[in-house]
Amino acid sequence: MPDSCPLQSIANCTVGTCPLSCAQVEYLPTLAGNAVYAAAFGLLLIVQFMLGIKCKTWGFTVGMICGLILEVVGYAGRIMLHDNPFDFNNFIIYLVPLTIAPAFLAGALYLCLSRIIIVYGQQTSRFSPRTYAITFITSDFISLVLQGAGGGLAASADNNSGSETGRAIMVAGVVCQVVSLLIFMGLWLEFIFRLRRTSESTKDVRFVELRNTKKFTWFQYALGAAVVLIFIRSVYRVAELQQGFSGPIANDEVSFMILEGPMIFLAVLAMTALHPGIAFGGKWSSAAWSVKQHRKAAFATSSSYSEDVHLEQRYKP
Repeated sequence: MPDSCPLQSIANCTVGTCPLSCAQVEYLPTLAGNAVYAAAFGLLLIVQFMLGIKCKTWGFTVGMICGLILEVVGYAGRIMLHDNPFDFNNFIIYLVPLTIAPAFLAGALYLCLSRIIIVYGQQTSRFSPRTYAITFITSDFISLVLQGAGGGLAASADNNSGSETGRAIMVAGVVCQVVSLLIFMGLWLEFIFRLRRTSESTKDVRFVELRNTKKFTWFQYALGAAVVLIFIRSVYRVAELQQGFSGPIANDEVSFMILEGPMIFLAVLAMTALHPGIAFGGKWSSAAWSVKQHRKAAFATSSSYSEDVHLEQRYKP
């Protein structure tokens, strides 16, 4: 914000009386575009809620619902910025929810990999499903706290120094999210390579029919696409926040409308069209991991089940 825009006079600014260089963002957010995003995320919110209730995918659904509510609120804030781009409250209503929303969505995606590992067999993975889930959910929580704390500090700051400190904390939170997603993708690829070297006979026999369904296969592709899309958006947000609220990226609506909204919308759409509750064919709860159960114990349970099945087939009259 230029020095020619004293804070005491901005409160009385309108589009007709002050230049947009004095506004919170140096452009007038498009009403139609942001309204479409708000409506689209609102529709996905309703569908995710209904599917979550129907399929009982509680942990996944909570993450998706929280993230989608924040997306709707964030785009409502941008619509309010269209009406008054000089109002700092409108800016915060847009900035904070859209910054932290993907953390909730990423948390939901992390839970899916732990279930996939169980479907193939915990012995095929380097780490247990419990380790994957707890590690990445913890990382996601740290990222969320940093982003929320930074946003709160930026919102409550009464000077530029406080606002910059809040921005720096938000950057740290989003960087944490980017690193977490990058490690997550790396470990997932490593798991896929391990699967290719694993024979079908050593995989969990409880889910052999599920593994052979097209829905489960396409769900894994959709999950991978969703993770990559959120990663792209998070990298964009790091670059935006790193330059500051008055930087060129933060004040370029075209890049925002391409690298923010569509990335998250497509990620959620993929996980709605190929919802895990449907893809797992009613076996989402059967693929649950336990906080108390160790990997060896889980492997023993799976092996015992496999032996029982083979014995039953062998001595079946």
